[in-house]
Amino acid sequence: MATLMKRQGVRMWRAFLVLVGLSVLCNVAIGARKGHASMDQRGLRRRHPGHMSLHKHRQGAGKQGQVLHRSKRGWVWNQFFVIEEYTGPDPVLVGRLHSDVDSGDGNIKYILSGEGAGTIFVIDDKTGNIHATKTLDREEQAQYTLTAQAVARDTHKPLEPPSEFIVKVQDINDNPPEFLHGPYYARVPEMSNVGTSVMQVTATDADDPTYGNSARLVYSILQGQPYFSVEPQTGIIRTALPNMDREARQEYDVVIQAKDMGGHMGGLSGTTEVKITLTDVNDNPPKFPQSVYSMSVLEDKVPGEEVGRLKAKDPDLGDNGLVNYRIIDGDGVAMFELTTDSETREAVIKLKKPVDFETKRTYTLKVEGSNPHIDPQFLAWGPYKDEATIKIVVEDADEPPVFVAPSYTFEVEENAPEGTLVGRVHAKDTDVANNPVRYMIPRYTDVEQFFAINSEDGMITTTRPLDRETQAWHNISVSATEIGGHHQDTKVRVNIRVKDVNDNAPEFATNNEVLMCETVVPGKVIESVSAVDKDEMAHRQHFTFSLAPEVAHNHNFSLKDNRDSTASIYVLRKGFSRLTQDVYYLPVEINDNGFPAMSSTNTLTIRVCSCDSKDTILSCNVEPYVLPAGLSTGALIAILACIVILLAIVVLFVALRRQKKEPLIVFEEEDIRENIITYDDEGGGEEDTEAFDIATLQNPDGANGFLPRKDMKPELQYPIRPGLGRPAANSVDVDDFIKTRIAEADSDPTAPPYDSIQIYGYEGRGSLAGSLSSLESVTTESDLDYDYLQSWGPRFKKLADLYGTKDCSINDGDDGEDS
Repeated sequence: MATLMKRQGVRMWRAFLVLVGLSVLCNVAIGARKGHASMDQRGLRRRHPGHMSLHKHRQGAGKQGQVLHRSKRGWVWNQFFVIEEYTGPDPVLVGRLHSDVDSGDGNIKYILSGEGAGTIFVIDDKTGNIHATKTLDREEQAQYTLTAQAVARDTHKPLEPPSEFIVKVQDINDNPPEFLHGPYYARVPEMSNVGTSVMQVTATDADDPTYGNSARLVYSILQGQPYFSVEPQTGIIRTALPNMDREARQEYDVVIQAKDMGGHMGGLSGTTEVKITLTDVNDNPPKFPQSVYSMSVLEDKVPGEEVGRLKAKDPDLGDNGLVNYRIIDGDGVAMFELTTDSETREAVIKLKKPVDFETKRTYTLKVEGSNPHIDPQFLAWGPYKDEATIKIVVEDADEPPVFVAPSYTFEVEENAPEGTLVGRVHAKDTDVANNPVRYMIPRYTDVEQFFAINSEDGMITTTRPLDRETQAWHNISVSATEIGGHHQDTKVRVNIRVKDVNDNAPEFATNNEVLMCETVVPGKVIESVSAVDKDEMAHRQHFTFSLAPEVAHNHNFSLKDNRDSTASIYVLRKGFSRLTQDVYYLPVEINDNGFPAMSSTNTLTIRVCSCDSKDTILSCNVEPYVLPAGLSTGALIAILACIVILLAIVVLFVALRRQKKEPLIVFEEEDIRENIITYDDEGGGEEDTEAFDIATLQNPDGANGFLPRKDMKPELQYPIRPGLGRPAANSVDVDDFIKTRIAEADSDPTAPPYDSIQIYGYEGRGSLAGSLSSLESVTTESDLDYDYLQSWGPRFKKLADLYGTKDCSINDGDDGEDS
């Protein structure tokens, strides 16, 4: 269908061009008569050459005062048009270029340049026909600017100046409308009036809006009737039904279509989805599911505990669905309270005051639930509240005993004898059974067990005399437990005040010394004394002061009672001296005038001090007067320090002298004669010359070099015995050499032992003496005769004695056993 429409359009366009060509031919004929250039069939006009010369002559004459005429261009162009999306087999003829100088002999060549020249647009250089070789799309490029020129074919010289012209791509309806921002989401309040605007959707068409109806769009609704409608020209979606209820249906899927060509047949179309959501409004009042609710509560519940819950249903959302609850009537208004759970939005009934099964067993409450936010638009749909009745039944519970008073306060005199009655507490069982009650004092409230209670009648007595000055109040608890039932108990606070008895004598308030100057004048007050009493002072009770009888007639000090529980101490003479007497003791008698009266004698210490002319105390110490003249304290400390240092030096010197002495010889290297080398094979006998160097024994001083001695003489000097001379170095008598060394070592206690022992662990060959090893003799039983060792000389005498003696001993033992 689209191809057919394109072909029809091309045919119509060609017919239009034919009409234009006929019009142009008419204009050419008229123009030829008037001397103007002829115009070709596409609307190109060229001025006649003869007129060019004439025009130039007139220009020259104009300079001499003649009228000047505007010089016309050699090419006058109109726009060329080509239809887009042409799919015919042949290239589309766009137009024809022709010049008046072209006589048709082929000497003129037409050249085309500019946008698409040579690729999209080609020109026949002889005839000037322009063809489009490719399919054009107006949406990609709407027009092309080209340049035309006529040149001589042989010389390529321009015959006319170049001139630009435009080829416009003629639009066809080849692009459907598009919704660039879909899908769309919109919200509209529920219960909106018909025609309420929801939103506007807009589609775009890439075709040319200035040509035809290719881009003229019309909107329609494909899905969403009868709830919504759309305006055909604007795309505004509006509600089409009244009273759309969100609680019935919340979301709607609407499909909108946009169609070009003004919505006529053959137009292209595009669709989009619009999801419309109804928003909530407060159009539903709250409603209790029940008109009457039943609840129960135990009588032992404490205030604040929950009794039950109820909730009014409101299908609205958010603030529109909020419900406020309150108690509006009932005989339980004073006993119960109502709160709202912030999470579940339930009304919570709580106990406000304790209830008693024996007093009242049922209560009634009337509760109201209402919306706090009401929309005036829907006010006529009200009322937005509902009521419900709650019946609360009090259930019986085994309650603990109840004391008659919430707390008790008793008094008892201090020092009262054991068993003195303090007071009585009383509790009773409020249940119907009215069980008896047993009393006790919890030990943690009376740790020292000052009191006892009669478990049957609640009489509290003392267990010992009480002292108010130690503890004036005793705060204990008394527990009452129901006998029988669930043994529930309750406690009450008992405060016991210990009444005061005058049993403490008064005493000085402070025990500070009184400092008095040596130069004090007679009659001066040196101190004002006061008293304290641990007992409570009665009204108008005061302390009286007097000197003790033994000092009542002293000549140094006197006392005056001021009758306000204070007394003043006066000086009677002058001439006090620290050297004579530095401290005076003045006994004062204090009486509390209580009942019974208590008195005590307290001693006031008066110290004599040295003062300056302004009676400022300088010193109250007597030691500086009695110290003998001599060295100062600093000098004594320095002397003691020197003595301590000298003692430390002596001790250090003695310790160093007693340290262990070091060896006399300094070994630069390890002496090979101190090594004990153990071999696990047997020596090679006399033929083994590599095991030991005999020269080392002959000349030990030359083995490792000279061993220097420390420059310290031994404490004991032993003279070398005569006849123990060192044998010659070249002597081969090893026995004499060894004996000499042993003798020197035995006689010289400062000489180190240079003996060296070597053990061979293998058996040698070629020795005339045979094997000396006892390795094989240990593991094998041999019947060898060792008597031949007696003939080997003194060197093997010890060995011969050992083996010979053993044999003899064994033989003797055998003989003994035989006997």
